[in-house]
Amino acid sequence: MSSSDVSSRESSTLAVASASHGPWRTAGVVGVIGGGATLGIELITLNWGLGMLASPVSVGLFLLFLVGGAGSMVSKKGERRLRRWAAEHPWQTAAVPAVGLLVTNTVTQFLLSGDGVFLSFFTALWHAAILGAIVGVVGSVASSRRKNSGY
Repeated sequence: MSSSDVSSRESSTLAVASASHGPWRTAGVVGVIGGGATLGIELITLNWGLGMLASPVSVGLFLLFLVGGAGSMVSKKGERRLRRWAAEHPWQTAAVPAVGLLVTNTVTQFLLSGDGVFLSFFTALWHAAILGAIVGVVGSVASSRRKNSGY
């Protein structure tokens, strides 16, 4: 399956399908633990209110998409051709969890932090950019390791 054989719509579908092979249960557990730890820190500061939930939920979502997205890049489960496509297109595959974080974190920040729509979007945007960069680098490194090992 070369890049010229795939339309942009099919490319998006392949990116979502390859990202779905990540360890999402494990990612959920990591997200809950990270969010819970952040909530514990927020409780210690005694700055109570609805806004104190924005940061823990944001951290939990970031960890969820980080572990799930990065795990999908190094996962050996799923169809072989789909894994090969994801290895050839790590940045397109990394965009899937980044967009997921952008959408969910924007809504979370808007509803819980009391920030406006634009500030919520901007906050979520830079979080998603960092996540996309990390997952993309993980995918690029995993892809080059697979090529070097003859996979």
